[in-house]
Amino acid sequence: MDKMKKCRLITHAGLAVICLLLSFGSVVAQPKREFRGAWIQCVNGQFQGMGTEKMQQTLTYQLDELQKDGVNVIIFQVRAECDALYASSIEPWSCFLTGQQGRAPSPYWDPLQWMIEQCHLRGMELHAWLNPYRAKTKTTKQLSTNHVAIRYPERCFKYDDMLILNPGMPENCEYICDVARDIVTRYDVDGIHMDDYFYPYPVAGQTIPDDVQFQTYNNGIRNRGDWRRYNVNKFIERFYKTVHDAKPWVKVGISPFGIYRNKRSAAIGSDTNGLQNYDDLYADVLLWVNNGWLDYVAPQLYWEIGHRAANYDTLIRWWNKYASNRPLVIGEDVERTVKAMDLADPNVHQMGAKYLLRHEMKNVKGAILWYAKAVVDNIGNYGTVLRDYYWNNPSLQPSMTFIDKKAPKKAVRMKTVWTSDGYKLFWTAPKGKKWNTQAWQYVVYRFEKGEKINLEHGANIVAITHENYCSLPYLDGKKQYVYVVTCLNRIHNESKPAKKKVRL
Repeated sequence: MDKMKKCRLITHAGLAVICLLLSFGSVVAQPKREFRGAWIQCVNGQFQGMGTEKMQQTLTYQLDELQKDGVNVIIFQVRAECDALYASSIEPWSCFLTGQQGRAPSPYWDPLQWMIEQCHLRGMELHAWLNPYRAKTKTTKQLSTNHVAIRYPERCFKYDDMLILNPGMPENCEYICDVARDIVTRYDVDGIHMDDYFYPYPVAGQTIPDDVQFQTYNNGIRNRGDWRRYNVNKFIERFYKTVHDAKPWVKVGISPFGIYRNKRSAAIGSDTNGLQNYDDLYADVLLWVNNGWLDYVAPQLYWEIGHRAANYDTLIRWWNKYASNRPLVIGEDVERTVKAMDLADPNVHQMGAKYLLRHEMKNVKGAILWYAKAVVDNIGNYGTVLRDYYWNNPSLQPSMTFIDKKAPKKAVRMKTVWTSDGYKLFWTAPKGKKWNTQAWQYVVYRFEKGEKINLEHGANIVAITHENYCSLPYLDGKKQYVYVVTCLNRIHNESKPAKKKVRL
């Protein structure tokens, strides 16, 4: 197909999706709680050598656009190859930041700290994204003298032009957990996120050189596949405990490859034909979910509906059925979604169909978009549809009472005040001694006179804010509303409501 014709088709499809979905407006309700994430990666080199000012400008623009699109979680890659996009005494500055591993940015800044501040200003969460075992990518040619692979070469193995921290060595588990503890202790992150790089993706003709470790640390496990899964399982368990021991409210999320097992490998498997977490990456994701070793799981379902080997429809139903013990968030590929036409209507792409599928699934609590720039660039009108329809109301994070069940007390001393910036509603935070009873954010709801106060209806949320006030759209003072304010702690456990009648 001609490139320009294809672009016009995708644009037309995006606009058609808006029209189609507006007709379903009464069918698809706005959820009160929804994880609305986007991945911002560094490993593709998009920031490499960009410089401090330009990178901050680029990220500012992306965050502004994503905020308009309703995104409430940013997954920011800060450790791609045992390096750092933050000030670390453990690992060197990333070459994906400055162009040379070990070189600090000039003018100096700390991208992780800056991103935390910028995201919190916009009411977003910031989850620091780590690649656990990868020590060197294919493109990196020179490692810093303080890189773990230079200091301890015996702890890594070569595979497909990469270096991998050997998961069979207990000291590597400790090392990665030390890195996570350092981040969580020193930075006000809301989450720690890992993707799908555990044991390396299999490459024909290559073998993982772990004979010595298998002989030394097998713990009586005779099957090497079972032993490799045991290594990763112990790491995940230890990693989760490390993060929560440091700060209980910091969420641990993992984004595995989209297929757990194929049906031909196990009865529990999905009706698919592709690479498998369990068998090929030695990642027993369901064990982690069922044992509570993570706080959300975000399988990468990057395929289209109707894909022969890995049908999105098949996979989302499989994950919904088997991964219900923790909030399930779907990893969505923006470009593939808008390039694939809806099976029921070739005039529109698959964004609408995927959205409806997600909302049919009882255990699906949101989506993470791969990748942020594709949303910002509004490919196929994806960003437009988000901000105008899907994510046009603020949303709380999914409930995670398995971390903690306490909530702040309700806000007090609500009052309306005329200020130089207009009419505002103010309130005072309740007293709270610990993180779980302290107010971190506030939810502001609005109801018309006589309307039933229903705090479960997301469309009534007008703001989620860190401030202890909100602006009121005063007109002539003739219409009465009820404003309701609730307090949220760090994991979005919600207080009882405080109410105020207001004339606008």
